[in-house]
Amino acid sequence: MTIPCGRHAENRGDGRLAAVFVAPALLGYTVFLLWPTLRGIYLSFTRFNLLTPAQWVGLDNYVRMLHDPIFWDSLRITLVYVVVNIGVQTVSALAVAVLLQRLTQSSVLRGIVLTPYLMSNVVAGIVWLWILDTQLGIGNEVLAALGLDRVPFLADETWAVPAIALINVWRHVGYTALLLFAGLQAIPNDMYEAAKVDGASEWRMFRRITMPLLRPVLAVVLIMTVIGSFQVFDTVAVTTAGGPANATNVLQFYIYGAAFGRFQFGYASAMSVALLVVLSAITFVQYRLTRAGRTDLG
Repeated sequence: MTIPCGRHAENRGDGRLAAVFVAPALLGYTVFLLWPTLRGIYLSFTRFNLLTPAQWVGLDNYVRMLHDPIFWDSLRITLVYVVVNIGVQTVSALAVAVLLQRLTQSSVLRGIVLTPYLMSNVVAGIVWLWILDTQLGIGNEVLAALGLDRVPFLADETWAVPAIALINVWRHVGYTALLLFAGLQAIPNDMYEAAKVDGASEWRMFRRITMPLLRPVLAVVLIMTVIGSFQVFDTVAVTTAGGPANATNVLQFYIYGAAFGRFQFGYASAMSVALLVVLSAITFVQYRLTRAGRTDLG
């Protein structure tokens, strides 16, 4: 069957129009993501300090990284932060989402839940730096009023990482909850009604209906939050600056110090590439284990 010439012209016109709309996003992707990534991979094989041309050193930066105890300690601290952040945030967000879906669907309440997310990480860090201050913070004032000892949340090696994790949980839990709430909205109400007729309790419906059918959305949310957690930087920079005694020297902060503190851009690029590989591997494993691309909704 021969397609009329007019159809060809129409398709070409649609293609040009699509290219016009895609071009700004493609340009931004190339300039701000693709090119910096490729440039960073190249610099990871060089010795570069901004003052002299990049000097090719091969795998020297990666060998140095493997023998750098501070790098491994920073990675360990980052993993502890990710586990605390993801664990608390996921459970809290899921609880908030279920409550929003089962008890009320007020748009005003959803707006209130989302409010902390509208605040930047820097502002949130400054606010909580004041709240958790040992001497003047309202958090420690409450502890003192209850007859408890003041806790140096951000100045103690034991409390610093959990405190930073909970600051980020406070800021992001509303956004994560609304993502899960959107997934809950896709579950047919008929299933809950049928389960109620059969005498199922709320807990049984949650285990047998909500969790299995929410799995694809929950998997995507976990992937997003894990990637975001590994990239924590601004909260640490504002609250503890990697202290006390490097107890919060997360990997991103260590990379920043190597690049802009000691001007070791080649070594910082190598650590960034290593972080990219780690995140890619974790994302792949998460995607496969959680079956994020498949749904149980028939």
